[in-house]
Amino acid sequence: RMAEGSKRRTRGGGRAGAAARRGSAVIEQMPWNPPMLVDRPVEPLNEDGVAAIHEGAMRILEEIGIEFLHPEAVAILKQAGCTVKGTNVRMGRDFVMEMVGKAPSSFTLTPRNPDRQITIGGNHINFGNVSSPPSYWDMSIGTKVSGTREMCQNLLKLTQYFNCIHFAGGYPVEPVDVHASVRHLDVLYDKLTITDKVMHAYSLGKERVEDVVEMVRIAGGHTHEEFDASPKMYTNINSTSPLKHDYPMMDGWMRLARRGQALVVTPFTLAGAMAPVTMSGAVAQSLAEGLCAIALAQYINPGVACAIGTFTSNVDMKSGAPAFGTPEYMRATQMTGQMARFYGLPMRSSGCARPMCRTGRRCGKHPIACGRLCSLGLTWFTTQLGGLRAVLSPALKSSSWTAKCCSKFSATLIPRFGRPRWMILRLMQSNQSGTMGTSLAFNTPKIAIRRRFTSPS
Repeated sequence: RMAEGSKRRTRGGGRAGAAARRGSAVIEQMPWNPPMLVDRPVEPLNEDGVAAIHEGAMRILEEIGIEFLHPEAVAILKQAGCTVKGTNVRMGRDFVMEMVGKAPSSFTLTPRNPDRQITIGGNHINFGNVSSPPSYWDMSIGTKVSGTREMCQNLLKLTQYFNCIHFAGGYPVEPVDVHASVRHLDVLYDKLTITDKVMHAYSLGKERVEDVVEMVRIAGGHTHEEFDASPKMYTNINSTSPLKHDYPMMDGWMRLARRGQALVVTPFTLAGAMAPVTMSGAVAQSLAEGLCAIALAQYINPGVACAIGTFTSNVDMKSGAPAFGTPEYMRATQMTGQMARFYGLPMRSSGCARPMCRTGRRCGKHPIACGRLCSLGLTWFTTQLGGLRAVLSPALKSSSWTAKCCSKFSATLIPRFGRPRWMILRLMQSNQSGTMGTSLAFNTPKIAIRRRFTSPS
């Protein structure tokens, strides 16, 4: 007779054994380990091509100039010896290359959880979530819905949960139910309490930038001196192509440069619209718009962390609409990556190498192509790809071209595919709480997974 209170021996195999081996993880995933590129990056340009594009960018800066709509930026560049006429600033190539040479070729970003530190540069590749799509697709009602703070919080939980997302970029969906004047305060509070990954600030004026800086500093427990000593967060600005930098973004750019935080400039150039129709001309203009901003930052604070970004694509020659997912976009990204290595700068790109709003099989293939493009172009800083789609595809559906069409989480992740079998995922909120590597508890998402099998016709 078995002793009273002793446990009955159970089988080690079957369903019970499989459940024990799987553990308590919601889904299986690799541990936190930002990837490194081991393959040689694609270099579509030969030496003459690199020299020609560099020459084109320098001629733009020397002969045409860039419009800086921020008076302080104009005054600083005039003091640096640049030729100023109104808001137009022309700068010599010697000055530009001297300033760009001061920027580090790699740097680290350290959030409030040091274990989530990421390296930008070298062979390191980092993926982040999408920034500010205005809406999400709710499959339960089959339509597009304007973003809310609650859905933004839910998507931030996914950003935290998945180890293939290495930094928390902009808002995963724009919470339009919160007034724009205080939206940054509410969303950043959610980001700091839900995630422990690297933070991002929108450079949209003095108040928003300084509020974000203070919140990130307080969350990390840093003094002002400790915060300014190394990058803890980053911003990403866009030029107003052609050849223009506007006031709000330049204001945030200079404020964060003085605080020693990471700076990314991503010109938005569309060949055939606000840039030359040729890829070489469009890339040269994009580089000119980016390099002048980096030169300004290095003159303000020599050695501040900077990266150059790219969003160079083309327009539909019939309608004039922006064309995403084209061969031109992919080639321009590869060319810019090669030029970034020429200047010794890290590069940022986005996961837009696919047609918009696709579902089904293509929904899985194109994001993988995005990741391949970004890695083979040696992009160190990739936003709007995030890795989630590459991991879970094709079980996600995206909407709205403003979402940049990649790493766009859905409210309910239930695609309606055809006859082939696919994994179906549905996002549900859990009442459990956990830490997931952060000192603050938050609700974790649960994903129920099942398969649908249909016989071929």
